[in-house]
Amino acid sequence: MTAARLELVNITKRYPAVVANSGVSLTVQPGQTHAVLGENGAGKSTLMKIIYGSVKPDAGSVRFNGQPVQVRNPQEARALGISMVFQHFSLFDTLTVAENVWLGLDKRLLLSEVTQRITAKAGEYGLDIDPSRPVHTLSVGEMQRVEIIRALLTNPQLLILDEPTSVLTPQAVEKLFVVLKKLSSEGCSILYISHKLHEIRELCTACTVLRGGKVTGVCNPQEESNASLSRLMIGAEPPALEHREVKTGGTVLRVQALTLAREDQFGVDLQAIAMDVKAGEVVGIAGVSGNGQKELLYALSGEDTRAGPQMIQVSGKDVARLGPQQRRELGLHFVPEERLGRGAVPTLGLAHNLLLTRDDALGQGGWINLKALQAQAAGIIGRFNVKAGGPNAAAKSLSGGNLQKFIVGREIDAKPKLLIVSQPTWGVDVGASAQIRGEILALRDAGCAVLVVSEELDELFEICDRLHVIAKGRLSPSIARADATVPQIGEWMSGLWGTSEGTLHA
Repeated sequence: MTAARLELVNITKRYPAVVANSGVSLTVQPGQTHAVLGENGAGKSTLMKIIYGSVKPDAGSVRFNGQPVQVRNPQEARALGISMVFQHFSLFDTLTVAENVWLGLDKRLLLSEVTQRITAKAGEYGLDIDPSRPVHTLSVGEMQRVEIIRALLTNPQLLILDEPTSVLTPQAVEKLFVVLKKLSSEGCSILYISHKLHEIRELCTACTVLRGGKVTGVCNPQEESNASLSRLMIGAEPPALEHREVKTGGTVLRVQALTLAREDQFGVDLQAIAMDVKAGEVVGIAGVSGNGQKELLYALSGEDTRAGPQMIQVSGKDVARLGPQQRRELGLHFVPEERLGRGAVPTLGLAHNLLLTRDDALGQGGWINLKALQAQAAGIIGRFNVKAGGPNAAAKSLSGGNLQKFIVGREIDAKPKLLIVSQPTWGVDVGASAQIRGEILALRDAGCAVLVVSEELDELFEICDRLHVIAKGRLSPSIARADATVPQIGEWMSGLWGTSEGTLHA
């Protein structure tokens, strides 16, 4: 009998406000791709961090390749042959891609050797990335590629992947799956966390289900349906979305001839961007990460005010040179893709994080009404089923999915006239995804104009009325969701889109 690659026995981890893991046992065999499934806050990420040595368990034991081990830090984990790709990236913004990767490798290697290895691995696995780029210039999707390449370069025996496809396109996911299947066939074990049930059913041959920090089931996902996996995970199937046809109102957002030079050498120039978003519709923008989404969203949110006169209008008013606060006064609310640091201040409580975009609880003279602020935060926590230690819990103490629910909830609760949201359900479980998408549709039905930028085509097809594609800083014409197909949108992502007259190159 070959020893199990990894064996966890009765792992327990307590925090002041919650028991993250309670007596969790799990076994992963050599060459097995093993899913860990559970709703947001179920304890999945904590368990992975224990295996990787970045969190110390309060009780329980770990065996690796049949030997008892105490993994005290990530360096020891990597020495054993354990690598991890975190959902929240562990990259230094001011360093280049190559320098970040170098930190996790043998220091006897030269930086030039590491650069060559990155280029070779990126080419081998179809994960396009420039080793010389500073990390702060990368989009979220590109950062995820860096994390995956860094893990692969350690030639791991056990690879832990926490939401690895959350910001990858369908084509990139297919390429990644080829990589992962090849790795497992060579004997590498994979622990795979994802809320995308179809991915788990395609990729994994074993699954451990967590609910409330405890193991509630073990199964072979290839013998399950999406519905049965949902029931194992959240105790029910997510509600079906109602997508009613509604009459659109006036134009709320108008972008015309928006042309902006990139602000850094690794950015993307925006070229003659034009689109309208009307009251009572959801318009989606699809695209491969790093094709101008970041630059467009900065221009629309008011963080970049270099646009020329009339290039960006909200409800008929020229806002091109107005900042975020002035645009909010016109009813524009915005959800960025980066949760911690941009969407929320990590060390501030949820209640105080409301002040980033809301002034409901400010009294005369700018005094904060703390009771009103906390009541407002508690209302959002309750409405969006956010698992947190109350309104004063620090943003960084929440799981990624729960923080996403709070940030999206904060902006929806403001009753915006125009909501711009990037990656609305990134890293969010199936139940919460259905809720967020349902709230977006309810907002649309109430007459709000909604613009969604997402790299999840399934999401865009589910909630949008019309779709655009962004490629190399140019925006395609819009197409009605009913007329669009996944292969067609995939083609457009490479910069090729058609009209009734023929085919055009971007």
